[in-house]
Amino acid sequence: MSGPGPKVAVLGYPNVGKSSLVNRLSESRVAVVHEAPGITRDRHEIPCEWGGRRFTLIDTGGMDMFDEDPMAGSIREQARAAMADASVGLLVVDGQAGVRPGDEELADLLRRWDKPVVVVVNKIDSVKNVPSASEFYALGLGDPMAVSATQGLGTGDLLDAVVERLPEGDFEPEDDETIRLALIGRPNVGKSSLVNKFLRSERVIVSDVAGTTRDAIDLPMEVDGRRVIVVDTAGMRRQAKVTESVEYYTTLRSQRAVERSDVALVICDAHDGVTAQDLRIAELAMKAGCATALVLNKWDIAPMEESDLDHERAKVNNKIRLRPKVLTTSAVSGRNVDRLLKEAIILGDRVKTRIPTPQLNRFISEVVQERQPPAKQGSRLRLLYMAQFETRPPRFAIQVNSRNRVTRDYAYFVENRLRARFGMDGIPLIIDFKERKQRDER
Repeated sequence: MSGPGPKVAVLGYPNVGKSSLVNRLSESRVAVVHEAPGITRDRHEIPCEWGGRRFTLIDTGGMDMFDEDPMAGSIREQARAAMADASVGLLVVDGQAGVRPGDEELADLLRRWDKPVVVVVNKIDSVKNVPSASEFYALGLGDPMAVSATQGLGTGDLLDAVVERLPEGDFEPEDDETIRLALIGRPNVGKSSLVNKFLRSERVIVSDVAGTTRDAIDLPMEVDGRRVIVVDTAGMRRQAKVTESVEYYTTLRSQRAVERSDVALVICDAHDGVTAQDLRIAELAMKAGCATALVLNKWDIAPMEESDLDHERAKVNNKIRLRPKVLTTSAVSGRNVDRLLKEAIILGDRVKTRIPTPQLNRFISEVVQERQPPAKQGSRLRLLYMAQFETRPPRFAIQVNSRNRVTRDYAYFVENRLRARFGMDGIPLIIDFKERKQRDER
């Protein structure tokens, strides 16, 4: 996970293999790698450790200084922001292509930077090709280092060189109080805009072009003294529409981001209301054990009223058993953004909560008084004892006199009352009904 401490900006012209190199150095598959240029767009922080030193690699989009496309301009801004944040720079170049004008422009920028820079000549896939790296002395940034991100050649030496240039500093360890918050949803519903609003900075690229975000990106922040890691993810389409291989892998990254998060905010477009795809995405998050809420973004732009919101909430409660909250916000105006973060922290705490056994046993007494358990063949179900034995997600066991007498209807009734009593809407809790070994038929 990303954190404070020394950071290393990985920079270069498009398609020189930066993301492959980041994955090799960090021994992960976090960064999306594809043959097509321009896959990485935002800056993406990935933890790395070598020789007992921890640091953060910042993977950036390919920088083409002369591309006039607005997206290319946004990528350049993100790469410059990575430089401002970093203590060391890696200029990655393509050893098979030789020195290109784009490399020279970037080298010119980095020569004026006041931090150490290593020229990394990638795609040197055999030892006999190592001498060709000497061509890159012409960039005026010192000794070039020959590596192969795909083969692993030279990467140990490169990591040694990085660690030598790092200032003192280390990660702050993530503790149990840290909340991991994933923003997920369909493409172009405003996830990245909302992330930037959370962080109060243009931290990820925002564009009207659907599919701008390709990676799941970890972004640390603090909310009222609590450490929160916000994870911005790629838009998730219906499986039938995921045709490009790039999109398949970015969707997979989004699913993995959810699996390692405590809370998922499913961002929806208030113009559309909560769609069938939004509900499917929420179900995916809950199956992964995430506390979940649906968030209608662009609420102040869409002409909707409180009655419309009530309708959306009723629709969600009717379709999803876990009864997630439906909240509203606007990434543009900032309306309800602070409240949304506070709600997310509450959800994150609840998914980790352990409810004391005496409270649970008082709860089942009240449930039985409110609605008598069902009877079969003249014998009534009895709820004898309740305890919680797991968190993330919370899991409970209720000891009963006969499992056969537990009806689905009564099990749902108990679950709904548990949610209402302990504020667990949107928490994917599990209740096991366990039969006592010696039945008491009284």
